[in-house]
Amino acid sequence: MARLYSNENFPLPVVEELRQLGHEVLTIQEAGQANQEFPDEAVLSFAAEDNRAVLTINRKHFVSLHKSNPEHQGIIVCSIDLDFAG
Repeated sequence: MARLYSNENFPLPVVEELRQLGHEVLTIQEAGQANQEFPDEAVLSFAAEDNRAVLTINRKHFVSLHKSNPEHQGIIVCSIDLDFAG
């Protein structure tokens, strides 16, 4: 299963569903980095160092980061849909 790191804005119900499906998801809150205005570059770097792909809804910034720094385990960009489990 996937090793994932959810960005601060990523919906917790999705994290919980991914865990139920067997994925190993670490949230930015669990990593002790929430509410610190942690830059997106640092989020991607932390995930890469821990062999995790980033989960985010912040498409614009993370697509730019990928283009400037393609050396990472992946970036999964999602859109908001209130049917999180679906």
